[in-house]
Amino acid sequence: MFTGIVTAIGTIAAAELRGDLRLKITAPLDPARIDIGASIACSGVCLTVVERGGTAGDAWFDVDLSGETVSRTVPGMWNAGALLNLEPSLRLGDELGGHIVTGHVDSVGEVVKVSQDGGSWRIAIRARADMSPFIAEKGSITVNGVSLTVNDVRDRPDGACDFLLNIIPHTAAVTTLGTLAEGDRVNLEIDVLARYLKRMQSLAAAR
Repeated sequence: MFTGIVTAIGTIAAAELRGDLRLKITAPLDPARIDIGASIACSGVCLTVVERGGTAGDAWFDVDLSGETVSRTVPGMWNAGALLNLEPSLRLGDELGGHIVTGHVDSVGEVVKVSQDGGSWRIAIRARADMSPFIAEKGSITVNGVSLTVNDVRDRPDGACDFLLNIIPHTAAVTTLGTLAEGDRVNLEIDVLARYLKRMQSLAAAR
């Protein structure tokens, strides 16, 4: 379980196909605080640490990605040299600063507009029709592993929707969201509470 509050930006130092895809990720973390078998969210994807090493502030860890994980996430995001938003799993007693995030990507969205507003950035992302019922104004959504508040939702004739986000300078600086441009694709995870509400609504309607 995660909160969507990114603690570091990592870099994919190597990507090797071994049946599954093995990644070596470098990050300014302390390897002594990374356990083998621990979960780390990598741009919104919950992955398991299988090896780790390095020194404090210059750590590395290895993870394995199945073909299923690769197929459900942004194409090309697992190439060597790519940057990843990193968040270790939530520990008992940690502050829940964002919202409850599972690290399971629901869909891939597309950035359709980026504009500057003062020192912040306004980003519009298009979500598929099957995602639209779960996205609401002032609700929460996870974009590339970052917990964000939806400012506005605009439904489209095809059932898809465009939702608007405001990225403050701090968030832009400590995550990869500050580099997003029109046409970029992003990992989306809907709020788990919205998922259960939709399920209960469907069951109520069927009775």
